Amino acid sequence: MAPVATVEQVGFKKLLKMMDPRYELPSRNYFAREALPQMYTDVRQSLADRLANMTHFGLTSDMWSSRTCEPYMSVTVHFIQDWEMKTACLQTSYFPQDHTGEHIAEALQDAIASWKLQEKHLVAITTDNESNIVKAVELNEWLRMQCFGHRLHLAIGHGMNDKRVTRAISLCKRIVSCFSYSWKKRRHLAEVQIQLGLPSHQLITESATRWGSRQQMIERVLEQEGALAKVLSNDKKTRHLVPTWQDLEVLEAVQKNESLLACELGDSELCKAIKTSIVEYLNSKYSDPATTDLLEMASFVDPRFRATYIPSEKVDALKHRAVLEVETLLADQPPYLHVPTVPEPADGEAAVAPKAKTLASFFKQRTATTTAPTKRGAIENELSSYLQSASVESDTDPLKCWKDHEVVFPALSHLTKKYPLVPATSSPSERVFSCSGNIVTCHKASLNPDAIDRLVFLAQNL
Repeated sequence: MAPVATVEQVGFKKLLKMMDPRYELPSRNYFAREALPQMYTDVRQSLADRLANMTHFGLTSDMWSSRTCEPYMSVTVHFIQDWEMKTACLQTSYFPQDHTGEHIAEALQDAIASWKLQEKHLVAITTDNESNIVKAVELNEWLRMQCFGHRLHLAIGHGMNDKRVTRAISLCKRIVSCFSYSWKKRRHLAEVQIQLGLPSHQLITESATRWGSRQQMIERVLEQEGALAKVLSNDKKTRHLVPTWQDLEVLEAVQKNESLLACELGDSELCKAIKTSIVEYLNSKYSDPATTDLLEMASFVDPRFRATYIPSEKVDALKHRAVLEVETLLADQPPYLHVPTVPEPADGEAAVAPKAKTLASFFKQRTATTTAPTKRGAIENELSSYLQSASVESDTDPLKCWKDHEVVFPALSHLTKKYPLVPATSSPSERVFSCSGNIVTCHKASLNPDAIDRLVFLAQNL
């Protein structure tokens, strides 16, 4: 993660001489023009070899601007290998074009083409809700999964669109801001925390781009409510910030929504209203047929859920769709069923003469011969066995479970290698920037965009 210019720093050279005076430190040009490009070639080839053997894959993508306002686009790939979920960064590329849907669509096509990935093997791409990336996916005619993290963040904001909630959250922000900008109040707070036996925790600031940060802010204010009230009350300029019992009641109602969204006994009317609003918002955003089909099939092949959360009137249609899709996936595979044949005698082995029939054999009752099931019939039988098999604990790794039962359900296992790989959120492509920002923004002066792309790729895949 250090810039290549480090090898020219006087202090670094002295450090290496102290460690080993005999060592000759290569030049900056060696690292920039030989070592790093060779590392990039090796890592890229290794990843390309892994991708060549996968049957299906999913993608995530996100746009980002550095601190110097230079635009980049990241693309990550997700696939199942040896019944383990694998993730890799395909690129974080300089993107100087206008961020239109057409340009992004072309860039996404170029990204998968450069890795020789076929569109027919793409299950879905997960992105945020920006209009340009949505349009790009539509232009490519790819299935798009909405980032659940973004949607949940928006759903919570939508559900808390209430004057009482808005006032209480605004009060929380002002309290946090008051302590953030006053070291005296932070010192006083630490003293009061010890007196009241409260944890020595700092307040948490809400971040508009961090999912759940508002919930964490509220939780911390409620935890430190006694100490905060005592510190704020001692200063006449901040007494108005002491939360009232009505504010605390609202914050507790908001905080109670940290687990299940189903209304429960004991919930206040405000809590029920928030939960209902969040659920209705999410249901409306995930109601389109393509997304519903994807989520239902992903749930269906998960041994923890199967058909538990699928409407009963849709189960038969889903079974039929699963059988047809398994048939399609097996089309390029060796024949699913093989009729056993009599082995030929080995070389030099005398053929065994047929055994003579005895008189009793003529009186033996003949049984009706059964024909082997068709390919579709065999898949249907396998599907029925899967649905009737023993239940699995909710904390079980579904891929590990399938690894253990691949021999029992060989046909369905092909379907399972397709749907669970779709990421629920676009965070994999967003996290690309969290550890590569320093490379991209601080030391780019001596590197061209291609070199920067190689450095970020190495940082994410080594």
